[in-house]
Amino acid sequence: MDRIKIEQTDITRLKLDGIVNAANNSLLGGGGVDGAIHRAAGPGLLEECRALNGCNTGEAKITGAYGLPSRKVIHTVGPVWNGGNNKEEELLADAYKNSLHLALEENLETIAFPNISTGVYRFPKEKAARIAISEVRSFLEKHPELKSVTFVVFDEENLKIYKEMLG
Repeated sequence: MDRIKIEQTDITRLKLDGIVNAANNSLLGGGGVDGAIHRAAGPGLLEECRALNGCNTGEAKITGAYGLPSRKVIHTVGPVWNGGNNKEEELLADAYKNSLHLALEENLETIAFPNISTGVYRFPKEKAARIAISEVRSFLEKHPELKSVTFVVFDEENLKIYKEMLG
């Protein structure tokens, strides 16, 4: 599907309608992608996030992008991997689905996802990629108004996994 792309780059530099932040439940910044997005966006993002009163795992909320080149930031909270017996796969799928629905509601046509939950949350990378690709493909089949979804990978391992799974 030519509406799905993969890039190994810094998500904070992408000029798209929206980027997805792999946030924690507080939405107030953290490490990894979350910290990078908050640093690049500046203090306005933190201020707006404070007013959102956090976000439950699997859900998504949207803010302005402030100092980022994108127009919006969709914040979603992926699950912490605890062996797979606590609905982690379902919650990760929900994080992608809810982010995609929010993008559509906000009339975003181009968005980018990082590798949600695969860093400090320890979600197995191949399992996470399979869920991400499946949810995005399924959504794009039903919603032609979303023009493109880019998977932004940080490391070589995820790049290889996504390239193989996307063919």
